[in-house]
Amino acid sequence: MQNGYYSTTGAMVTQFNRLDVISNNLANVNTPAFKKDDVVIGDFKRIFQEAKDEMPLKDNTTEGSKFLNAAIARVPQVVEQYVRYEQGGAKNTGNTFDFALKRADTFFMVETPNGIKLTQNGSFSINNEGTLVTKEGFPVLPSTYFANGQYITIPQDAMVSVDKSGNIYNGDEEMGKFFMAQSDDIKSLTKEGNNLYKFNNLSEITEFNGGDLVSQGFLETSNINPVNEMVGLIEASRFVEMYQKVMNSHMNDLNTDAITKLASTKA
Repeated sequence: MQNGYYSTTGAMVTQFNRLDVISNNLANVNTPAFKKDDVVIGDFKRIFQEAKDEMPLKDNTTEGSKFLNAAIARVPQVVEQYVRYEQGGAKNTGNTFDFALKRADTFFMVETPNGIKLTQNGSFSINNEGTLVTKEGFPVLPSTYFANGQYITIPQDAMVSVDKSGNIYNGDEEMGKFFMAQSDDIKSLTKEGNNLYKFNNLSEITEFNGGDLVSQGFLETSNINPVNEMVGLIEASRFVEMYQKVMNSHMNDLNTDAITKLASTKA
């Protein structure tokens, strides 16, 4: 068995996974409030050390070592993929139903066919029923939703304004308030698509009240730095090219050399 070949294959697969993440980031440079995905790259030995106590072996260290090949113990692997919640910039759109949030740990709450989700994309519109919805058609939930189950309804020709706390007005008349959701543990949220976040339990979500939080007529831009992503893309591509050359050397050059020497050996 050519251990070098398998080590290189594992390293190449890791770079392919990294390329997928970077490509998705670049594809969403112009997606409002998109948050960058990133990966943590570790090695097999590190993963084994962290998980060995959970392995079904009597003596994890001694017995488990029988299944470890020292030559491939340092093969890089994607240990974790995570979301970077740093705030993006604020873009002035002048649209009445565009809203930017000023905190990285707060979200709008929306109702989808798969349940209630969170989003930081404040690009909304009014549907045919007069309900405030996302661009995908998901109703945006008010602070009173869990009490009466009603959505945010905007009367036709209403003069809509929203203050910094998320209170919604028609002229001087208050019509409601956004449910400004705040996660107790933002790292526990799971991305769904490019703009939605899934939480484990509603008890983990609290309502953020007061404060300078909402900007009407603005949209938060993505926190993607295109230059950094392009550098990462080029770097990962070069790694793939390098690993491909190493694999080719193992499968072709070294094998050819071995076969040639073996054939020329006299008995």
